[in-house]
Amino acid sequence: MSIKIGINAWVWEAPFTDAKLGLLEKIKAMGFETAEFPLEQMSFLSAKKVSAALKGTGLTPVTCGVFGPDRDLTSDDPKLRKSCLDYVRGALKFSEGIGSKLIIGPMYAACGKRRHVPAEQRKIEWNRAVSGLQKAGKMAADYGVTIALEPLNRFETDLINTSEQCARLVDDVGMKSVGMMLDTFHMNIEEKCIYGAVKTAGKRLVHVHACENDRGAAGSGNVDWKGLAKGLKEIGYNGNVVIESFTPECTALAAATCIWHPLAPTQDDLAKDALKFLTKLLK
Repeated sequence: MSIKIGINAWVWEAPFTDAKLGLLEKIKAMGFETAEFPLEQMSFLSAKKVSAALKGTGLTPVTCGVFGPDRDLTSDDPKLRKSCLDYVRGALKFSEGIGSKLIIGPMYAACGKRRHVPAEQRKIEWNRAVSGLQKAGKMAADYGVTIALEPLNRFETDLINTSEQCARLVDDVGMKSVGMMLDTFHMNIEEKCIYGAVKTAGKRLVHVHACENDRGAAGSGNVDWKGLAKGLKEIGYNGNVVIESFTPECTALAAATCIWHPLAPTQDDLAKDALKFLTKLLK
Protein backbone atom coordinates (compact mmCIF):
# COMPACT_ATOMS: atom_id res chain seq x y z
CA MET A 1 0.00 0.00 0.00
CA SER A 2 1.13 3.55 -0.72
CA ILE A 3 -0.95 5.39 1.84
CA LYS A 4 -0.34 9.02 2.82
CA ILE A 5 -0.91 9.85 6.48
CA GLY A 6 -2.30 13.29 7.18
CA ILE A 7 -3.97 15.45 9.79
CA ASN A 8 -6.88 17.88 9.96
CA ALA A 9 -6.12 21.41 11.20
CA TRP A 10 -9.03 21.03 13.65
CA VAL A 11 -6.69 19.00 15.87
CA TRP A 12 -5.26 22.37 16.93
CA GLU A 13 -7.46 25.20 15.67
CA ALA A 14 -11.12 26.06 15.10
CA PRO A 15 -12.07 27.99 13.18
CA PHE A 16 -9.08 27.52 10.92
CA THR A 17 -8.31 30.80 9.15
CA ASP A 18 -5.60 32.45 7.08
CA ALA A 19 -4.08 33.75 10.31
CA LYS A 20 -3.34 30.16 11.39
CA LEU A 21 -1.56 28.99 8.23
CA GLY A 22 1.77 28.84 10.06
CA LEU A 23 0.45 25.54 11.42
CA LEU A 24 1.43 23.92 8.12
CA GLU A 25 5.10 24.16 9.03
CA LYS A 26 4.43 22.17 12.21
CA ILE A 27 2.41 19.59 10.29
CA LYS A 28 5.25 19.12 7.82
CA ALA A 29 7.93 19.05 10.54
CA MET A 30 6.04 16.32 12.40
CA GLY A 31 6.26 14.11 9.35
CA PHE A 32 2.74 14.26 7.94
CA GLU A 33 2.18 13.98 4.19
CA THR A 34 -1.35 15.39 3.89
CA ALA A 35 -2.97 18.50 5.37
CA GLU A 36 -6.75 18.71 5.63
CA PHE A 37 -8.32 22.17 5.52
CA PRO A 38 -11.73 22.57 7.19
CA LEU A 39 -13.67 25.19 5.21
CA GLU A 40 -16.22 26.43 7.74
CA GLN A 41 -16.92 29.70 5.94
CA MET A 42 -15.65 30.76 2.53
CA SER A 43 -14.28 33.98 4.01
CA PHE A 44 -12.05 32.14 6.52
CA LEU A 45 -9.50 30.88 4.00
CA SER A 46 -8.04 32.44 0.86
CA ALA A 47 -7.01 29.96 -1.80
CA LYS A 48 -4.17 32.30 -2.78
CA LYS A 49 -2.81 32.47 0.79
CA VAL A 50 -3.25 28.75 1.43
CA SER A 51 -1.48 27.93 -1.83
CA ALA A 52 1.41 30.20 -0.89
CA ALA A 53 1.66 28.61 2.58
CA LEU A 54 1.68 25.13 1.04
CA LYS A 55 4.48 25.98 -1.37
CA GLY A 56 7.63 24.10 -0.50
CA THR A 57 6.03 21.90 2.15
CA GLY A 58 5.27 18.97 -0.14
CA LEU A 59 1.99 18.47 1.71
CA THR A 60 -0.99 17.08 -0.19
CA PRO A 61 -4.02 19.33 0.44
CA VAL A 62 -7.53 18.05 1.07
CA THR A 63 -10.64 20.22 1.54
CA CYS A 64 -12.90 19.28 4.43
CA GLY A 65 -16.47 20.43 3.80
CA VAL A 66 -18.64 21.63 6.68
CA PHE A 67 -22.39 21.08 6.38
CA GLY A 68 -24.44 22.90 8.99
CA PRO A 69 -28.20 23.59 9.10
CA ASP A 70 -28.07 26.07 6.22
CA ARG A 71 -26.41 23.53 3.90
CA ASP A 72 -28.87 20.68 3.46
CA LEU A 73 -29.53 18.85 0.18
CA THR A 74 -32.47 16.98 1.76
CA SER A 75 -34.31 20.02 3.12
CA ASP A 76 -37.94 20.76 2.35
CA ASP A 77 -36.78 24.34 1.81
CA PRO A 78 -35.32 24.83 -1.68
CA LYS A 79 -33.34 27.81 -0.40
CA LEU A 80 -31.34 25.54 1.91
CA ARG A 81 -30.70 23.05 -0.90
CA LYS A 82 -29.47 25.91 -3.07
CA SER A 83 -27.35 27.24 -0.20
CA CYS A 84 -25.62 23.87 0.04
CA LEU A 85 -24.86 23.74 -3.68
CA ASP A 86 -23.62 27.34 -3.62
CA TYR A 87 -21.26 26.42 -0.80
CA VAL A 88 -20.09 23.32 -2.69
CA ARG A 89 -19.40 25.43 -5.77
CA GLY A 90 -17.28 27.80 -3.71
CA ALA A 91 -15.50 24.92 -1.97
CA LEU A 92 -14.69 23.34 -5.33
CA LYS A 93 -13.25 26.62 -6.60
CA PHE A 94 -11.19 26.83 -3.40
CA SER A 95 -10.04 23.23 -3.89
CA GLU A 96 -8.93 23.94 -7.43
CA GLY A 97 -7.06 27.00 -6.19
CA ILE A 98 -5.01 25.09 -3.59
CA GLY A 99 -4.49 21.95 -5.66
CA SER A 100 -6.86 19.74 -3.66
CA LYS A 101 -8.30 16.81 -5.58
CA LEU A 102 -10.81 15.96 -2.85
CA ILE A 103 -13.64 17.59 -0.95
CA ILE A 104 -14.87 15.40 1.87
CA GLY A 105 -17.74 15.30 4.34
CA PRO A 106 -21.45 14.46 4.81
CA MET A 107 -22.59 16.54 1.86
CA TYR A 108 -25.88 14.65 1.53
CA ALA A 109 -27.62 16.41 4.48
CA ALA A 110 -27.04 18.85 7.32
CA CYS A 111 -24.96 17.47 10.17
CA GLY A 112 -27.12 17.10 13.28
CA LYS A 113 -30.33 16.38 11.35
CA ARG A 114 -31.79 13.34 13.10
CA ARG A 115 -35.50 12.48 13.33
CA HIS A 116 -37.98 9.67 12.95
CA VAL A 117 -39.78 10.24 9.65
CA PRO A 118 -42.21 8.11 7.62
CA ALA A 119 -40.79 5.91 4.88
CA GLU A 120 -42.36 8.16 2.25
CA GLN A 121 -40.52 11.21 3.61
CA ARG A 122 -37.27 9.26 3.87
CA LYS A 123 -37.59 8.29 0.20
CA ILE A 124 -38.19 11.92 -0.76
CA GLU A 125 -35.10 13.02 1.17
CA TRP A 126 -33.01 10.21 -0.29
CA ASN A 127 -34.02 11.24 -3.81
CA ARG A 128 -33.24 14.87 -3.03
CA ALA A 129 -29.79 13.83 -1.83
CA VAL A 130 -29.21 11.83 -5.03
CA SER A 131 -30.37 14.69 -7.24
CA GLY A 132 -28.34 17.28 -5.35
CA LEU A 133 -25.23 15.12 -5.35
CA GLN A 134 -25.53 14.58 -9.08
CA LYS A 135 -25.48 18.36 -9.51
CA ALA A 136 -22.54 18.61 -7.11
CA GLY A 137 -20.81 15.74 -8.88
CA LYS A 138 -21.09 17.47 -12.24
CA MET A 139 -19.54 20.60 -10.76
CA ALA A 140 -16.80 18.53 -9.12
CA ALA A 141 -15.96 16.85 -12.44
CA ASP A 142 -15.66 20.26 -14.09
CA TYR A 143 -13.15 21.30 -11.42
CA GLY A 144 -11.24 18.00 -11.52
CA VAL A 145 -12.18 17.26 -7.90
CA THR A 146 -13.72 14.14 -6.33
CA ILE A 147 -16.41 14.30 -3.63
CA ALA A 148 -16.00 11.82 -0.76
CA LEU A 149 -19.25 11.23 1.15
CA GLU A 150 -18.93 10.41 4.84
CA PRO A 151 -21.32 8.23 6.87
CA LEU A 152 -21.91 9.69 10.35
CA ASN A 153 -23.10 8.03 13.51
CA ARG A 154 -26.76 7.95 14.54
CA PHE A 155 -26.36 10.96 16.84
CA GLU A 156 -25.28 13.19 13.94
CA THR A 157 -27.50 12.11 11.04
CA ASP A 158 -30.49 9.88 10.34
CA LEU A 159 -29.73 9.33 6.63
CA ILE A 160 -26.33 7.68 6.15
CA ASN A 161 -24.83 5.81 9.12
CA THR A 162 -23.10 2.80 7.58
CA SER A 163 -20.75 1.87 4.77
CA GLU A 164 -23.52 -0.13 3.11
CA GLN A 165 -25.88 2.86 3.08
CA CYS A 166 -23.18 5.15 1.75
CA ALA A 167 -22.21 2.69 -0.97
CA ARG A 168 -25.85 2.51 -2.04
CA LEU A 169 -26.07 6.31 -2.17
CA VAL A 170 -22.88 6.55 -4.23
CA ASP A 171 -24.20 3.91 -6.61
CA ASP A 172 -27.53 5.75 -6.96
CA VAL A 173 -25.66 8.98 -7.77
CA GLY A 174 -23.67 7.01 -10.34
CA MET A 175 -20.86 9.47 -11.06
CA LYS A 176 -17.10 8.88 -11.10
CA SER A 177 -16.61 12.21 -9.32
CA VAL A 178 -18.61 11.03 -6.26
CA GLY A 179 -17.06 8.40 -3.99
CA MET A 180 -17.08 7.69 -0.29
CA MET A 181 -14.94 7.96 2.81
CA LEU A 182 -14.96 6.15 6.13
CA ASP A 183 -14.20 7.49 9.61
CA THR A 184 -13.13 5.04 12.32
CA PHE A 185 -14.90 7.03 15.05
CA HIS A 186 -18.26 6.66 13.33
CA MET A 187 -17.50 3.10 12.20
CA ASN A 188 -16.77 2.04 15.77
CA ILE A 189 -20.32 3.08 16.69
CA GLU A 190 -22.29 1.91 13.66
CA GLU A 191 -20.53 -0.99 11.95
CA LYS A 192 -20.78 -4.63 13.00
CA CYS A 193 -17.31 -5.17 11.51
CA ILE A 194 -14.80 -2.51 10.47
CA TYR A 195 -13.05 -4.91 8.11
CA GLY A 196 -16.39 -5.73 6.47
CA ALA A 197 -17.28 -2.05 6.16
CA VAL A 198 -14.05 -1.37 4.27
CA LYS A 199 -14.69 -4.33 1.98
CA THR A 200 -18.22 -3.06 1.32
CA ALA A 201 -16.84 0.33 0.31
CA GLY A 202 -14.31 -1.30 -1.98
CA LYS A 203 -13.21 0.81 -4.93
CA ARG A 204 -15.68 3.53 -3.95
CA LEU A 205 -13.41 4.41 -1.01
CA VAL A 206 -11.32 7.51 -1.71
CA HIS A 207 -10.54 8.84 1.78
CA VAL A 208 -10.26 7.66 5.41
CA HIS A 209 -10.42 9.46 8.75
CA ALA A 210 -8.59 7.85 11.67
CA CYS A 211 -9.19 8.50 15.34
CA GLU A 212 -10.09 6.46 18.41
CA ASN A 213 -13.47 5.57 19.85
CA ASP A 214 -13.20 8.70 22.06
CA ARG A 215 -11.78 10.82 19.19
CA GLY A 216 -8.33 10.51 20.75
CA ALA A 217 -5.08 9.29 19.22
CA ALA A 218 -5.31 6.22 17.01
CA GLY A 219 -4.07 3.16 18.87
CA SER A 220 -5.04 4.39 22.34
CA GLY A 221 -8.54 2.87 22.54
CA ASN A 222 -10.67 0.02 21.26
CA VAL A 223 -11.05 0.60 17.48
CA ASP A 224 -10.31 -2.52 15.42
CA TRP A 225 -7.23 -1.17 13.68
CA LYS A 226 -6.09 -4.56 12.43
CA GLY A 227 -9.42 -5.00 10.70
CA LEU A 228 -9.08 -1.58 9.09
CA ALA A 229 -5.56 -2.30 7.86
CA LYS A 230 -6.54 -5.71 6.51
CA GLY A 231 -9.51 -4.26 4.64
CA LEU A 232 -7.51 -1.40 3.14
CA LYS A 233 -4.82 -3.81 1.98
CA GLU A 234 -7.31 -6.18 0.37
CA ILE A 235 -9.10 -3.45 -1.60
CA GLY A 236 -5.77 -1.96 -2.71
CA TYR A 237 -6.40 1.39 -1.06
CA ASN A 238 -3.78 4.00 -1.95
CA GLY A 239 -5.35 7.20 -0.64
CA ASN A 240 -5.03 9.31 2.48
CA VAL A 241 -5.56 8.25 6.07
CA VAL A 242 -6.10 11.49 7.98
CA ILE A 243 -6.23 12.07 11.73
CA GLU A 244 -9.33 14.05 12.68
CA SER A 245 -9.72 15.15 16.26
CA PHE A 246 -10.57 18.29 18.18
CA THR A 247 -9.36 20.34 21.12
CA PRO A 248 -11.64 21.35 24.00
CA GLU A 249 -9.95 24.76 23.92
CA CYS A 250 -11.89 25.63 20.75
CA THR A 251 -15.20 25.84 22.58
CA ALA A 252 -17.66 26.14 19.68
CA LEU A 253 -16.40 23.08 17.80
CA ALA A 254 -15.77 21.19 21.04
CA ALA A 255 -19.41 21.68 22.00
CA ALA A 256 -20.59 20.54 18.57
CA THR A 257 -18.47 17.38 18.78
CA CYS A 258 -19.02 16.80 22.51
CA ILE A 259 -15.36 17.09 23.52
CA TRP A 260 -15.53 17.93 27.22
CA HIS A 261 -11.98 17.15 28.35
CA PRO A 262 -8.49 16.80 26.82
CA LEU A 263 -7.95 13.60 24.86
CA ALA A 264 -4.15 13.68 25.30
CA PRO A 265 -1.65 15.64 27.43
CA THR A 266 -1.32 18.08 24.52
CA GLN A 267 -2.65 18.23 20.96
CA ASP A 268 0.93 17.79 19.74
CA ASP A 269 1.11 14.55 21.74
CA LEU A 270 -2.13 13.35 20.15
CA ALA A 271 -0.79 14.09 16.67
CA LYS A 272 2.63 12.50 17.27
CA ASP A 273 1.27 9.37 18.95
CA ALA A 274 -1.33 8.82 16.23
CA LEU A 275 1.22 9.34 13.46
CA LYS A 276 3.61 6.85 15.02
CA PHE A 277 0.86 4.24 15.42
CA LEU A 278 -0.59 4.67 11.93
CA THR A 279 2.84 4.61 10.29
CA LYS A 280 3.59 1.27 11.91
CA LEU A 281 0.12 -0.04 11.03
CA LEU A 282 -0.10 1.05 7.42
CA LYS A 283 3.35 1.68 5.98
